[in-house]
Amino acid sequence: MKKTIVQVGPETLRGKRVLMRVDFNVPQNSDRSVADDSRIRAALPTINYLHDAGARIVLMSHLGRPKGTDDKYSLKPVAARLETLLLAERKGRVVFATDCIGEAAANAVNSLTDGDVCLLENVRFYPEEEKNDPEFAKKLAALGDLYVNDAFGTAHRAHASTEGVSHFLRPALAGMLMEREIRHLSEALDNPIRPFATIIGGAKVSTKMGVLQNLLGRVDVLVIGGAMAFSFLKARGLDIGKSLVEDDKLDYCRKLESEAVAKGVKLVLPVDVVCANEVTDGAHAVTVPVEKLPGDQKGLDIGPETSKLIDNALHDCRTILWNGPMGVFEMAGFEGGTYRLIDTLVKRTNDGAKTIVGGGDSVSALTQKGVKEEALTHVSTGGGASLEFIEGLELPGIACLDEAETANTVK
Repeated sequence: MKKTIVQVGPETLRGKRVLMRVDFNVPQNSDRSVADDSRIRAALPTINYLHDAGARIVLMSHLGRPKGTDDKYSLKPVAARLETLLLAERKGRVVFATDCIGEAAANAVNSLTDGDVCLLENVRFYPEEEKNDPEFAKKLAALGDLYVNDAFGTAHRAHASTEGVSHFLRPALAGMLMEREIRHLSEALDNPIRPFATIIGGAKVSTKMGVLQNLLGRVDVLVIGGAMAFSFLKARGLDIGKSLVEDDKLDYCRKLESEAVAKGVKLVLPVDVVCANEVTDGAHAVTVPVEKLPGDQKGLDIGPETSKLIDNALHDCRTILWNGPMGVFEMAGFEGGTYRLIDTLVKRTNDGAKTIVGGGDSVSALTQKGVKEEALTHVSTGGGASLEFIEGLELPGIACLDEAETANTVK
């Protein structure tokens, strides 16, 4: 595990400039006000802890994909929203720096007193950020006395503000959100309470091959839904109509199914699907067994019998990991399978199972259905990051942090 700010303790943090990477890449309204502040709120426990410890908090983040400096992607509205949230908790002021390096950034940081917060301007206004340019990282590092990464959602990127600064600034510590992400995902993968089930959905097998392979030797139940299920069904010899399929992955699907049988993994595939001849809101849809999918139709969601099958497969599971929707949930008429799965996960959570949701689309489905994150054990803030973590890949923004046993301390 990585060393955290809590393990370092308040006495070490007091009066120190804490350079902290956060993920404030939030959606905005047409007037550029923050439309969804959930990512800001996710960072509040760490910010509040540092505030109470008397640290001087310097926050770095990106917003969108700007091509150079672009006021449309300024973090100034985010700073205003952050200050509103902090003032509600009586946690002091927020200073906005009009640049993330140079004199403007230095002056803003130097104006801080213990407990204050400074949000730097969008680090992606500089192309050196995504190039992980050492000189740019060094300039960022000059604004802090120690580094904290609390942006799990960007931890899979070796950028200057996520990995580069750690070469110039130690200790490099995990924030509370980062620690929680690592702990929940690691426990599920390496030490799950069994039976352990994983539900994998989404569009393509090709994007989930690493995940499927890493999970196959760990899980007791593997549920496959979403459009990627049609490649497995076609690999079984079924006619899947005009459904999305990856013909070059059929051999892989057969191999994975054989491996699942050999390892004693219960593999659950759809037995019925909701289909239509076009992917539009309110398209005329019919539910059919997978063996009777019409040749001119596309499978766009799992059917109710499949949902019952999944519900039964998860009934006794004590650890459940979900990544990827069961259908085109964004379209009216094709959200039922994903919504029924969410209901099952909430029920299993209430029954004492540990439920973990990873992946941006899965989180979007929770939001669309109006289910609060508290209804599940853990909802990951990282889409691509959680996917790579589940795949077993090393995430640069985590690998660069100090190990708990050997971390340095601030002198």
